[in-house]
Amino acid sequence: MSSRLSLMVASVALAFAASTAFAAPQATDAGAKKAPNAQQQRMTDCNKQATGKSGDERKAFMSSCLKGEAAAPAKMTQQEKMKACNADPQAKSLKGDARKQFMSTCLSSNPPNAGH
Repeated sequence: MSSRLSLMVASVALAFAASTAFAAPQATDAGAKKAPNAQQQRMTDCNKQATGKSGDERKAFMSSCLKGEAAAPAKMTQQEKMKACNADPQAKSLKGDARKQFMSTCLSSNPPNAGH
């Protein structure tokens, strides 16, 4: 009978070892599925938006983004300014020197429809 008892003890020990071995991965899987907190989500979002920026520009952007400050609008290229200024109804009605003056002023400042 002692061999049966030994076999039974070994079986119980083996069953216990197997159950704890399978329980450990489940505990870590549950932690991996935990949703990110608000700050972690903000960091993820800001990192995506900072693509293409580097150095001091990236630092400044990340700092303001993580604080929740609104990002400054991107500067328009000269070509975008030209397009926006030409689209202005006032530019369409002007001719000659008046148009030149209007376009010069418009291109040197923010065009009227800079918001696109």
